[in-house]
This record gives sequence, C-alpha cells and structure tokens, in this order.
Amino acid sequence: MKVLMLGDVVGQNGCRTVCRKLPQLRREYAVDVAVVNGENAAEGNGILPADARALRDAGADVVTTGNHVLRRREIYPLLEEEDWLLRPANFHPEAPGRGITLFDGLRFSLCVINLQGTVYMDPLENPFDCVDRLLKGVTTPNIVVDFHAEATSEKLALAFYLDGRVSAVVGTHTHIQTADERILPGGTGALTDLGMCGSFQSILGVKPALAIKRLRTHLPVRFENDPGPVRISGILLQIDEKTGKTTKIQRLNID
Repeated sequence: MKVLMLGDVVGQNGCRTVCRKLPQLRREYAVDVAVVNGENAAEGNGILPADARALRDAGADVVTTGNHVLRRREIYPLLEEEDWLLRPANFHPEAPGRGITLFDGLRFSLCVINLQGTVYMDPLENPFDCVDRLLKGVTTPNIVVDFHAEATSEKLALAFYLDGRVSAVVGTHTHIQTADERILPGGTGALTDLGMCGSFQSILGVKPALAIKRLRTHLPVRFENDPGPVRISGILLQIDEKTGKTTKIQRLNID
C-alpha cells in the first residue's frame, strides 16, 4: 500500500495548488491513500468547509488538522458530519468532530489518527495516553499518525513510543520539512515534520515583510499569506498491508 501524506496546506494559494496537483501526484506515484493536513487552508489560519471539500474532491481521502481548526466555527458542522475530516483526538471531549477514522480501501484498510502535542502548545490530554486508548479499538495493523506538535523531541518520542504498534508517525505544524526520515527498528516510519504546502519564498507561508516587522518590533501585525509559487511537501510511505510495517519512506518536495 502506498500512502501519500502532505504537510500543512497554507492559505488559498496553497489550497488551490494542492487541489490542482493532487490528482497528478496520485497517478504519478500510484497512491492508494492520500492524507492531507488542511490546518491552515483558509486565509489567515484554520479551515473552512469549502476548503475541506475542495481537498476532498481533489483526492484527499482523509483531511487532518491541528491547533487552529476550531478557530473557524463554520467548520464545526462538517467536523461532526464527515468521518474523513479529523481534528486532534486529544481535544476536549466537548469539541466537535473526531480524531480517528478508518479508510476502507476494499483490499486493505488504513486507520488515520490525528493528535496534537502539548510541549509549547495548549494543555490538552496527554497524547501518549490518548493514543494508547485509541489503539485498543483498532483492528487493522495499518495505522498512520499525524502528530501536530511543536517540539521535535515530543514528535520523536511518540514515534519511538509507538514503534511496532503503528505504521508511521509523522509530524506537522512547524511548516518546515525535516530531513530525518527513518524506519524505526519495529517497522514504524517516522519523520519529524512533513513541511507545508504553501509559498516557499515566505516565512512559514506569511509575507516576509510582515513576519519581519512582527519579530523586529514586537508590535501587533496582521499576517497575510504570501501569494508566491507554492512548494508541495510531504512523504510517500510504502506499507506492508499484512504486517502494517513501513518498508519504504520517501520525502517529497514539488515546486
């Protein structure tokens, strides 16, 4: 089974580009399942129903998110209605939506879990305890985790913690792709961060001048997404459907 996972989609520029290129990527890499993090697909941050549906229609089998997902209340009904749209599973139980789904590919199934880190982020349920609880109800060996977290240490710790129990643990949130892809001893693929799908000549998707002004002056600045050429970043996993182990891991960067 080939699983394509793309990093945070940033702004309408990134969303349009992913929607345009995803069908081609699926064909070119013979992708069986595509998982896309739509965390920042709306201008500014968050995700709107139109963004989520556009990614879905373009070929995203599962759309994951992160800490900004609930900032746009318009997305709440869709989070409740659709099992292909996820928010971190360790959000408070009163949060709309779900953090785990099972994709049925007929000849195989793939469980996708969305989690959020707690180091330098909101004080949510401990992601280690949360994933232990979720895995008790999973019957397929094919499981990928989108861990939306800030600290590389926390991301790597979760990957090692789950080694041999899930197919892959990949990080999102920092918008910068890391070069530490690996297959752990137990067969779990890992990458600290997928990167982003947004303007590459920017600062994490934001117009450079605005980010510089904020950092230089520490004054309030309204960020705007950069409209420049988009780089699509992510990873391609090859998973043994019988064992759930990752047999190949390949970073992708497409300009």
